[in-house]
Amino acid sequence: MKRLFVFLAVLAFAGTVTAYLTTPETIDPAKLAGITPDITFGEQVFAEGGCASCHSAPKAEGVERLKLGGGRAFPSDFGTFYAPNISPDTKTGIGNWGMIDLVNAMRFGTSPDNTHYYPVFPYGSFNKASLKDIVSLYGYLMQLPAVQQQNRPHDVKFPFNIRATLGVWKALFLSGDPVLNAPTTPEVRRGQYLVEGLGHCAECHTPRNLLGGLKRDRWLAGAPNPSGRGTIPNITPAKLNWDVTDIVAYFTTGLTPEFDSAGGEMAEVIENLSQLPESDLMAIAAYLKAIPAVE
Repeated sequence: MKRLFVFLAVLAFAGTVTAYLTTPETIDPAKLAGITPDITFGEQVFAEGGCASCHSAPKAEGVERLKLGGGRAFPSDFGTFYAPNISPDTKTGIGNWGMIDLVNAMRFGTSPDNTHYYPVFPYGSFNKASLKDIVSLYGYLMQLPAVQQQNRPHDVKFPFNIRATLGVWKALFLSGDPVLNAPTTPEVRRGQYLVEGLGHCAECHTPRNLLGGLKRDRWLAGAPNPSGRGTIPNITPAKLNWDVTDIVAYFTTGLTPEFDSAGGEMAEVIENLSQLPESDLMAIAAYLKAIPAVE
């Protein structure tokens, strides 16, 4: 009888822990009280977050980049993910979302129907964005063109296709802690906010462990290209020896000091960065010069 009691107690404890780890987190609605969208600023947040780079049609240019019907494929070691429709279409997009839904998605990787999003949606970085920025982004997204296009299901391998397991992944790897603990100036602090947060630079430039978590001890030190073609470069001071002026010029024009040009996905990143004020580009460059060099 005693063994049965112990077994049931252990089972109940395991069930409680499992339920805790697999239950998606959401924000207290009271924390959004008094925060209103600034649509003009939301446009800048849109560029900072690079939303069009994932959610617009491949090779879209100009105003076509504002049609966020999704569909782009993102291969990985865990399967192929497809960008969803985040246009304000009420049938196939996010037109029925409220501000709190976008906050939950970006801060916690939680969907409106209370399920986990896969971290290919970089909420591991977006969770550092301020509520004001997210709310302003929501206001901007809701006045973009509605695109009626059904989402394509992800092609994900077992057991990663079981979304409940993502609660454990979040417990292990989802953190709001900064990587650079002691920014030296307000400019570096702003750069940290952009690089570690909305800019989600680490999602490409930092290697991952076997479970897909970022190796914070190899922050921005380069990583294999998920497409299988080459590597994403090391942008710590160990390899990026450009001065701040060179870095800002690259962000603005896509040209390196050697007059090479950005290609592939980086060309779209440049498209986004070139829309930011020069002060933000200077801040990003200052941050990249301030982080530890990793060989």
